[in-house]
Amino acid sequence: GAGGWSPLSSDRYQWLEVDLGERTKITAVATQGRYGSSDWLTSYQLMFSDTGHNWKQYRQEDSIGSFPGNSNADSVVQYKLQQPAVARFLRLIPLDWNPAGRIGLRLEAYRCPYTSDVMSFDGGSSLTYRPGPVPRQGSKQVISLKFKTLRNSGTLLHAEGREGSVLSLQLERGKLQLLLRQVNVKCTSSSSEPRRLTSVGSLLDDQHWHLVVLRQRNSQLNLTVDRHTETVQTDEEFSLWDVKLLMVGASQNPDAARKNFQGCLENLMYNGVNVTELAKNNDQQIIGGNVTFSCAEPVHVAVTFPGPHSFLRLPWTMPSASSGMSVGFQFRTWNEAGLLLTFDLPRQGGEVWLYLAEARLRLQIQRGGRALLELSAGSGLNDGQWHSVDLTSRRGRLTVSVDKQETGVAHASPSFPVLVSNQIFFGGCPAEDYNQECKKPHGTFQGCMRLLALDNQPVDLIMVQQRLLGNYSQLQIDMCGIIDRCSPSHCEHGGLCSQTWTVFHCNCSDSGYSGATCHSSAYEQSCEAYKHSGNTSGYFYIDVDGSGPIKPQLVYCNMTDENTWMVLQHNNTELTKVRPSPGEIQHLVQFDYMSEEEQLAAIIHQSEHCQQELSYQCRKSRLLNTQEGSPFSWWLGGPGTGLVQTYWGGAHPGSQQCACGLQGDCVDPSEDAGFISHKESLPVRSLVLGDVQRPGSEAAYRVGSLQCHGDKNFWNAAFFDQETSYLHFPTFHGELSADVSFFFKTTASFGVFLENLGIKDFIRIELSSSTQVVFSFDVGNGPLEVSVESSYPLNDDRWHRVRAERNVKEASLRLDDLPVATQEAPADGHIHLQLNSQLFIGGTASRQRGFRGCIRALQLNGVTLDLEERAEMTPGVRPGCPGHCSSYGSLCQNQGRCVERATGFHCDCSLSAYTGVFCQTEVSADFKSGTSISYAFKELGELSRNGSDLPSSIYSDPLPRGENVSLSFRTTQSPALLLHVGSHFNQYLALLINRHGTDELELRYKLDGGRAAEVLSSSMRGLANGLLHTVTIRRSADSVAMQIDGNAREDFNLSFAGELGSLRSLVLGRVPDSDSLDPDLARLSALGFAGCLSVVRYNSISPLKAALLHPDTSPVVVLGPLVRSNCGSSASANPYSAENTHHLSDQSGSVGSGQPLVNAMKSDSALIGGVIAVAIFVIVTVFAITARFLYRRKETYRSREVKAAKQEESQDFHYNNQTEGRKNASGENAKEFFM
Repeated sequence: GAGGWSPLSSDRYQWLEVDLGERTKITAVATQGRYGSSDWLTSYQLMFSDTGHNWKQYRQEDSIGSFPGNSNADSVVQYKLQQPAVARFLRLIPLDWNPAGRIGLRLEAYRCPYTSDVMSFDGGSSLTYRPGPVPRQGSKQVISLKFKTLRNSGTLLHAEGREGSVLSLQLERGKLQLLLRQVNVKCTSSSSEPRRLTSVGSLLDDQHWHLVVLRQRNSQLNLTVDRHTETVQTDEEFSLWDVKLLMVGASQNPDAARKNFQGCLENLMYNGVNVTELAKNNDQQIIGGNVTFSCAEPVHVAVTFPGPHSFLRLPWTMPSASSGMSVGFQFRTWNEAGLLLTFDLPRQGGEVWLYLAEARLRLQIQRGGRALLELSAGSGLNDGQWHSVDLTSRRGRLTVSVDKQETGVAHASPSFPVLVSNQIFFGGCPAEDYNQECKKPHGTFQGCMRLLALDNQPVDLIMVQQRLLGNYSQLQIDMCGIIDRCSPSHCEHGGLCSQTWTVFHCNCSDSGYSGATCHSSAYEQSCEAYKHSGNTSGYFYIDVDGSGPIKPQLVYCNMTDENTWMVLQHNNTELTKVRPSPGEIQHLVQFDYMSEEEQLAAIIHQSEHCQQELSYQCRKSRLLNTQEGSPFSWWLGGPGTGLVQTYWGGAHPGSQQCACGLQGDCVDPSEDAGFISHKESLPVRSLVLGDVQRPGSEAAYRVGSLQCHGDKNFWNAAFFDQETSYLHFPTFHGELSADVSFFFKTTASFGVFLENLGIKDFIRIELSSSTQVVFSFDVGNGPLEVSVESSYPLNDDRWHRVRAERNVKEASLRLDDLPVATQEAPADGHIHLQLNSQLFIGGTASRQRGFRGCIRALQLNGVTLDLEERAEMTPGVRPGCPGHCSSYGSLCQNQGRCVERATGFHCDCSLSAYTGVFCQTEVSADFKSGTSISYAFKELGELSRNGSDLPSSIYSDPLPRGENVSLSFRTTQSPALLLHVGSHFNQYLALLINRHGTDELELRYKLDGGRAAEVLSSSMRGLANGLLHTVTIRRSADSVAMQIDGNAREDFNLSFAGELGSLRSLVLGRVPDSDSLDPDLARLSALGFAGCLSVVRYNSISPLKAALLHPDTSPVVVLGPLVRSNCGSSASANPYSAENTHHLSDQSGSVGSGQPLVNAMKSDSALIGGVIAVAIFVIVTVFAITARFLYRRKETYRSREVKAAKQEESQDFHYNNQTEGRKNASGENAKEFFM
């Protein structure tokens, strides 16, 4: 219609209030500008009230407090309330309006009838309802009601079951708690203490209506407060629970009378029965006590200080000559600090500040910048609860009291009177240029106040609102606008929520997750992922579903050359003898895994292969068929408690056979062992062993750890070869938290990785240029984007990792290991991401700017999308994506060669003097003076006749054109011969430490049999100092370069540039046949070498590696004691430090930084040393009674001993058929899993 509302003044202190006559359900509002004018609102707030006081602001999505208005005076803008508001009064407060006009408005409200049955409880009243014997429909019960109160504690209702269990709904500090007390029906004199099942809601003492619904279905309870629901799973016997008595407003316990409910209840229903209506009609099922059927509400006018410029000034009308003063009020806040009140003392006597600091109440009196008095009282006052404060000064005694408790009182006796000069400020001060009489060195208060009293006289805040008393700025009067941003908490995965008046924070410490809301996992999802971050074997935390609900778990990752094994332990992996109890027919053994059920299931599902060793040794104890055909023994395996399995290790599911049965070699006694690799049967949960009571029967079992390798999710990939090609999936649901992670590689300079659209909302990640990735989205606040710029090209056909996250606090984007980019969410803006289209991968719905290249390991909120399955049926997209060495080849170290695999890569260490998964582990040995390793070069003709598949680190070109020699050593011996290479023509190369008083390194070349050897001496001295030194020597023709450690290279020239050809042998340590050596070298050789040699490499051969790791297949002869050690490692204090020892990762660092959390393996060197000592004793004994032939046999045995040490420590060796070998099936040491 014509006209409209337009106040005299256009400012934010105006409002339009509508009285609807009775409480009604308001579903929508519509606004229009003032007719025929330039006056309209562009935004506004809505308030609702039952009484015309204590207004409540309506918020969308629990955060947005404003509504969009009009853009002209004529169009109608309607807004449908997401949750209808029930109220009698509606108030519209203008926020912004047409700058070319004034505030102008036509308003229409849409409403529906609302039925209300109300009861009032005064703290001493109650109501008891006894349901009749109405048959229950299934096992479902529903109790619903609304309540409002000013007290933060009290019992709402007490439901007693026929079986004795009692459910209670109690308010405690403004939160609604669900308590369960199970009464022992056999002993009625005693009952258990109530157990809290859950807590829902917050700030429920705000004198506004709150909806409560308690639903029970079987053993599940759902408690809803307003729009938030918590689910509780109770014991199975609780499914039979049935209410026999419902007590409202009080508890049956007389000692709890002080906790009776005081307030109003509305529409109390039990299983569809209107209990309030029954009480009104004095139904016989109702026993009432002082309940009234109306809601008398006390009027407590509150005032909200929302911002940094809020303040309230009140005049002090009491005469300054009076004998004292008092100020009282209540406040509630989330902030630790803020000014509560301040005033001046009369006659420039100083200033008084009462303020919060570190959530404690502090009083400070200053004069001329000097503190005259300081008091402190209370603690933890930023908890959102109402706290009362009294400041009094009487007869020379100053008292500050908090909550009228003895522990919250502080006294002082100042030598000067503490009185108010002429005015008092609450919450803050005006700007300094406006009023020089008020200063605020302690910051502005943000929170609510009520019940203000000056000298015991209440302050009428409605008069303040009408500008009839005092003055104020930016206050919200007759309402408390406090919001609990931690209820419900947006902190995920157990993150702890804390808050201030305007924002909340999540503490993610010890949660295993990171980010503003603890959404993203701090750990990788598999051992495979850790390996491809460059990690070696060790303990790691694995989060199998990323940001999903499954918790991280600690596992052992065994990185071998062939596979990356994930090892999950249980409580007994040792060989265990069966000891049945007397009379026991069957012996039951159960295995408890360190991982939870959902963790085990997820790991088995995502792994390409899993296995678990199952072995059984027996004598006179049958394993399988009885006379009836049923087995004597079986085991349970698979999800949950497992299913009965009648096959054994090495056999097939359902075969009811064992390994020896398949091979036909079962004997008594017998040992049957093999691996269970059928994933549906894993893990092994328990064994049931029969036939163990016969006389003379013996049995032992062993169930190894669960071992899995291969990550199907990590290598799930698709190749998009056209700009118009894409994959589509169902809509992505990430309303409050959304994270996307994937790898990509491409040669294109742009392309959309992912897009999902809504009506207005959207989410998109794209390669915007060859050096930039952009994450853009809109949740209703307008488009926002986060971008990361790279200093290197991203279209280099190498894998790059993208991790994007959007939550209610911020959006973040991480590219590879570059610094993360973030974008804060708008304050009090939309928070729900609402999408409805299909999810497009590799392209868009418009088929423009599609991505060309590979996308791998795509996960959304912890769920992997199966790109390969969808690609198989989509034109223009191919499953899989080869070519990983371009990205991961740099992980192969020390001349290791990257070899492509369909899923990943491995490092070929055959050309390296090192070993390990990345060719990173040095091969070292301790030498004694009698130790010798002789490597025999093959003749050219023999090498050409006998082709060999052995790595070239064992056999090499016998006619090198120059030498490349490198090794590390550690010794205190001087002089000492380190290495000697000799030919069939009396040529040689020798590397030694020569004393000459300087312990220098000396290189001797004899390239012409008729000439004397040339001696090249390093300028570095003192090399026999017991420290590790690395030497590199390169010769080409007559030029020789030598470098020691990190010192400058030294260059030499030989007088003769011959070739060191027709090589006969390379010797480390003592030279066995020293007759052909020069006399000086022969004397040195006789001394031998005592110390450490490591990573010895001569051209392309590694003689020390060949002797230690391939003694039976290499042309090496080992004499004397030789023990592999880690003496060549810089961290030699730990024998496995180079491979397996890592430091704890910092969870606050980058997500997926790839650092293991527990030291991996501990050396069992004492056991190895004992074995070697026994072997040496046996060898020496044999040597004393045998001749040369047996002496040679002794050397063969020595080589085998070295091989045994290699099997014990090298990850080149995986499985051993012996019992002890099976104990460490993945190469793990028996002590590795003690944590």
